[in-house]
Amino acid sequence: MEFKEAKNKFVQTWGALGSQWGINKTMAQIHALLMVSAEPVSMEDVMEELQISRGNASMNLRALMDWRIVYKEYKAGERREFFIAEKDLDELAVKIARERSKREIKPALKVLKEVSSIEGNHTEEEKHFVEQTNKLYDFILKADNVLDKITEYKDNWLTKLVVKLMK
Repeated sequence: MEFKEAKNKFVQTWGALGSQWGINKTMAQIHALLMVSAEPVSMEDVMEELQISRGNASMNLRALMDWRIVYKEYKAGERREFFIAEKDLDELAVKIARERSKREIKPALKVLKEVSSIEGNHTEEEKHFVEQTNKLYDFILKADNVLDKITEYKDNWLTKLVVKLMK
């Protein structure tokens, strides 16, 4: 397989996976393109490579920067902006996990806490509802706490040691 074909296949596959991870296909494709590019890439190059509009490129680059997995880079003498993706895969995983927790898990916890504290709680159906939503809340809270601990490992020498021992 030639380089250009392999790169395109990777970008397309990463894009397809993106929708399963909670982001849109174009956002994932841009991320993939930047991740495998050795040099920073301009918005114009992103648009050309992926055959997307300026608005689409701009919106998705902004979203990737909001996730803190893509950064702007400036080149002396260039008026264009260039973009580069986080290359450290451990750091990338931590940032994605933290962002998904903030966008998905924390709001779900808030809703579960709210709905499990209904007034009344007199009928069997109401009691069952409160019991199940409390169990879900507790389970998701534990999972989120584990995720928090895992994402903190870069700052914790003991966790780093444990991770090294597991490799």
